[in-house]
Amino acid sequence: MAVAIHHIVIDAHDLPGLARFWAAVLRWQVVSEREREVIIGPDRDAAWGICFMPVTEPKQVKNRLHFDLNADSAEDRLAEIDRILALGAQRIDIGQTGDESWTVLADPEGNEFCVVRPKHDLIG
Repeated sequence: MAVAIHHIVIDAHDLPGLARFWAAVLRWQVVSEREREVIIGPDRDAAWGICFMPVTEPKQVKNRLHFDLNADSAEDRLAEIDRILALGAQRIDIGQTGDESWTVLADPEGNEFCVVRPKHDLIG
């Protein structure tokens, strides 16, 4: 028997707030909400999801792991960036040159993630 991902866990100060942000970004839903754990996923029966757990210390350095999100087309990518910014993300600078095929954003608690070119644009 092999192991499989059950949850990706994100430490958070505002569990419900950060969970709802990511649920909106991914068009997922909150599937479980407890005092010390909020889980989101595509649906209640999904094989895996994202779990938000409480932490007291502030985030201090760049994430060692981050999400790369993509859209169906370049136009959709720009629209998705605008939508995600409206949800509470912000653009951040981690040393980009401006020629990258991705845009770096941060969630409301400062966790970096990227919105990349559609996969079919990267082939070749």
